Amino acid sequence: MKSRKLTITALLIAVNVVLSSIIIIPLGPVKAAPVQHFVNVLSAVLVGPWYGLAQALISSVIRLLFGTGSVFAFPGSMIGVLLASAFYFYRKHIFMAAVGEVLGTGIIGSLVCIPLSYFIGFDDFLIKPLMITFIVSSAIGALISYFLLITLKKRGILDKFLNKK
Repeated sequence: MKSRKLTITALLIAVNVVLSSIIIIPLGPVKAAPVQHFVNVLSAVLVGPWYGLAQALISSVIRLLFGTGSVFAFPGSMIGVLLASAFYFYRKHIFMAAVGEVLGTGIIGSLVCIPLSYFIGFDDFLIKPLMITFIVSSAIGALISYFLLITLKKRGILDKFLNKK
């Protein structure tokens, strides 16, 4: 089971890095990446919190090195995937994973970016635009993953994948 989760995590990292380099919304110092949130919800449902956390961390590092991400991706994506996983495993509902991603990234992740912005030298950094950007980006990504996962569930593919049948 561990090798299966590792393989899925590696595939999700690859999808995240490749698609995030194509689909970027630059907004000042923040680069909104709805693909990150899409992959975070998939990670929460498919591999769980710890592999999801590893996916978010490794994806953020690679995106930062390639110049397609920013340091603000770290708190947003990592808190988002942890909260999405917690909500999903608590309620066992895909919608709750999407809600967890939006709350974790959009609200909590953007608030954690305030001290981070002062630490890296953005003294006049405004939190409202950052929070709005995080919420919109995470909502778009979470919605897309929600519809994909619901479609897979209706066709029975998700249950087979998660070995529930």
